[in-house]
Amino acid sequence: MDAMTPAPASTLTIRPVHPHEHAEAGRVTAEAYRHSYDGLSENYLASLADVAGRLTQGEVWVAVEASGDIVGTVWIPRPGERLSDLALEGELDFRQLAVSPAARGRGVGEALTRHVIGIARARGTQRVVMNSGPEMLGAHALYLKLGFRRLTEREHPVEVEPGRVLDLRAFGYDL
Repeated sequence: MDAMTPAPASTLTIRPVHPHEHAEAGRVTAEAYRHSYDGLSENYLASLADVAGRLTQGEVWVAVEASGDIVGTVWIPRPGERLSDLALEGELDFRQLAVSPAARGRGVGEALTRHVIGIARARGTQRVVMNSGPEMLGAHALYLKLGFRRLTEREHPVEVEPGRVLDLRAFGYDL
């Protein structure tokens, strides 16, 4: 398979990040955000790369190709916990779904999202919720294709870092 041929999502393994992979998973996350958003501060990019810090508050899952390369990540809470105020009782929220720019279009984001839905179902939650930046139109299309719907009643400006406010979109998937 050459570099221009998309790898089918079935060749991916989605699993919890291993300790020796924290730096690489963090690099993939920060790279994905840098590619998608203009003007992110070095502090914010460093927070995205801080996998060990995220693990103190939840679980980080990685999408790994057969070659061993990490091509995507997603952050979810531990059972019974929440990562953000977006999630209400009985809901599972996820954050920082990131796909390496080189791996986009291969089904990595869809595979990670379906994995989160599967975890939510196994935990007995009623809904999966998440926020997405307004310019992430491709991601929005994916979420809607998978059955998410906009939760406009939960949308409001959010200060994602000091001095940077985004009008995030909210999405929910009822289980």
